[in-house]
Amino acid sequence: MKAIIFDFDGTIADSFEVVLTISNRLASEFGYPPTCPKDIKRLKNLSSREILKQSKVPFFRLPFLLRRLRIELNREICTLQPAPGIKEALLELKQQRHRLGIVTSNSRENVMAFLTAQGMEELFDFIGSGLTIFGKGKVIQRIIQQYHLEPATVFYVGDETRDIEAAKKIQIRAIAVSWGFNSREVLAEQNPDFLIHHPQELVEIVTGNCRAGT
Repeated sequence: MKAIIFDFDGTIADSFEVVLTISNRLASEFGYPPTCPKDIKRLKNLSSREILKQSKVPFFRLPFLLRRLRIELNREICTLQPAPGIKEALLELKQQRHRLGIVTSNSRENVMAFLTAQGMEELFDFIGSGLTIFGKGKVIQRIIQQYHLEPATVFYVGDETRDIEAAKKIQIRAIAVSWGFNSREVLAEQNPDFLIHHPQELVEIVTGNCRAGT
């Protein structure tokens, strides 16, 4: 039995367009430029830290921005859909009796509302939430300790460079997914243990039928 911990936005929930709309709505309030359609491809090829640096949002304001994003997203969370193929992969992993969890900078309330709306609430054993952009590693570490998980059996699955960074920091295996925010090129530069392009590949990795780095 293995433990597969997932990021939420962009990895499980197809939330990019909604989050982008909300982010642009808050741009003037928090002092960063709104994202134009022509900027999206460029941003997808930047690391999380590069995007934050370019936004020029003061670091101390980030928790306030995240809190507002959570509140705004709560109003639209039930309109989101799962990333194509992810629900089927999760069901298969659960049937194999693996432990599934979520660690996200979104709120637990938003995650539960989405999972309930999609009939997916019974798939997950735990949900960890932290009001931080680069502190996911600490939340994952807390989950590992709380649920007595063996780090060698734990994977963290995410769609951004900061997800890979968090997994590496606490020395668990990182699975980067190319169907979310960051491009496959910038994800590959971070050297995740696995880089996948369809949720079914998760099942292949967990069962040992997929090579590292593919």
